[in-house]
This record gives sequence, structure tokens and C-alpha cells, in this order.
Amino acid sequence: MRVFVSRRIPEPALERIRAAAEINLWESDDPPPYAELSERVRGVDGLFCTLNDRIDALLMDAAGKQIKVISIMAVGYDNIDVRAAAERGIAVGNTPGILTETTADLAFTLLLAAARRIPESMAYIREQRWTTWKPMDLLGRDLSGAVLGIVGFGRIGQAVARRAQAFGMRILAHSRSLTDEQAAAHGAERADLHDLLTRADFVSIHTPLNDSTRRLINAETLRLMKRDAILINTSRGGVVDQRALYEALRDGVIGGAALDVTDPEPIPLDDPILTLPNALIVPHIGSATLQTRTKMALMAADNLIAGIRGEPLPNRVQPR
Repeated sequence: MRVFVSRRIPEPALERIRAAAEINLWESDDPPPYAELSERVRGVDGLFCTLNDRIDALLMDAAGKQIKVISIMAVGYDNIDVRAAAERGIAVGNTPGILTETTADLAFTLLLAAARRIPESMAYIREQRWTTWKPMDLLGRDLSGAVLGIVGFGRIGQAVARRAQAFGMRILAHSRSLTDEQAAAHGAERADLHDLLTRADFVSIHTPLNDSTRRLINAETLRLMKRDAILINTSRGGVVDQRALYEALRDGVIGGAALDVTDPEPIPLDDPILTLPNALIVPHIGSATLQTRTKMALMAADNLIAGIRGEPLPNRVQPR
């Protein structure tokens, strides 16, 4: 059995794969170019990929009819044409659940950092503006008693709600299939999107990226938010219209934003949003702890190995 692994991953996962198959490893932290990826997958039985690899029908055909499985080291899989894979009899696996607590930690880290203006405070010191204590400088936001709106109330959204409760926040939750009872079980009040955006002091996004959520946060929905509201996004960059967000931050339509994801990724250094003091942006580090990334890689390895053996995947993605 032969597999291609499209990135350097934690060694325990490589060891597990080596025990089951011959590995062709792309030995870089950066993704292979699409043309190179197309060459490397020729003749393989399985592909271990990440969310930065474009896995479309053409690439599957380049691999050949023998390929049995595509395993992604991620929860989201919008970079994979899952329907095309199903049509070719290729199983697709992902790593759900494993990122919940780590990503919720980062979402709340971003919320706190934006609320208390931590990046701006660091710049304040570096720019030698800290000359004395000033009663009206760098005033941030209290969390206690504030309203947190959570858009997308799955595992990660619920984990963020648990953290918010500990800070004394009131929680609004929005999800397509969410009931009042389900929201209440997590200390939240169910709200439609319009109501949530108009009432929340902080809005945290936790939806998958699909046709119904692409640019869900846009010029129109941003105008519904409070002028001092802060937007946090740790889901996918495409859920937010980044140009509209830049304009809203620039013009004072909302108070601030903290993003772990951008559109595109990586964000171009000339993107105007990077010039704004009220925009906090980090490079997609939601799952970036050694423990979580190792667990993700091992879970993806198990999907890969099951797939090349013709066994059911522990975590299989179903085409919509």
C-alpha cells in the first residue's frame, strides 16, 4: 500500500502510518503546489491532506482508480469535493470533536484580548506613549454582564458558552436547528440572527463554511451590530466578507474584530485591514497546541489506514 502525506505532521502519526503503508512525505510545513500534489498522488492508495490542499475531481482522477481514501487533518473539509469522491468510491475522513476545547480556548482568548485592547496596549508601550497613568486611555470592555452572541452552536460554540458563563456573560445562541430547550441546556437563549446581532456586545462565529454561510457576515449584517460590538471569528474566513468588515471597522460601524481565519489565507500583507488598530488577526492557530495537533494527526492516520485496508473509517464524511 502506498500513501502520500502532504505535510510534515507529528512523528507519532507518521510512525502509525509507516507500520501500515509505504509513505511518500512532503517534507515541508508549506503545502505542495497543486501541480506537484497532482503528481505525488499518482498511483497512491490513500491521501493524507490538510485544509490548504485543493482536492478536486481532477486531482482524484490524477491519483487513479486505485485510490480508496482521502483523510484530512482538520474538522472542516470545504477544500475537498466530497461529492466527487463519493462518485468515485473514495472514502473521506476528518477529525471532528478533537479541536473543541482548544479552539474554544482561542476564541475566548481573542475575545478577551480584543475586549481589553491588548495588542493596542503593547503598541502603546512600543511607541513610547506610556508616560503616566491616564484615566481615559485604552479603555476596554467588561465581560461580566455583557451579552455574547454565538453564531453556530455546535460543539465549539457550546464550549465557548461554558467559558462565557464562568465570566458572568449572558449568552444568545443561533443555529438553524437549535431549539429553545437545547439552548437553555447550555445556559443560552435561542435567537434568530437579526436579534442576536442587534443585542450582542460580542459576536463569536462557529459555523462551517458552505453555500448558506458564505459571507454570512457582510455589510448588511454588520450594520445590525452595536457600534461598540466586537466580532470574533475562529471558523472559516469565507463566513465573513472581509472587505465589508474592513470598512465597518474603519468607519466605526462596529468597535473591533478578532480573527483567527481570513479570506484568503494567508492574508496578503497589503490587505488594508492589517492597518487598523481595532483589528486583531492571528494566523489560524485555533488548534495549535502540541497535544491537539498530535491527536488530530493520529485520528487522521487512523482514517487513512482504515481506508486503505477497505475498512469503515472511524470518522467518515458523508456527502451533502
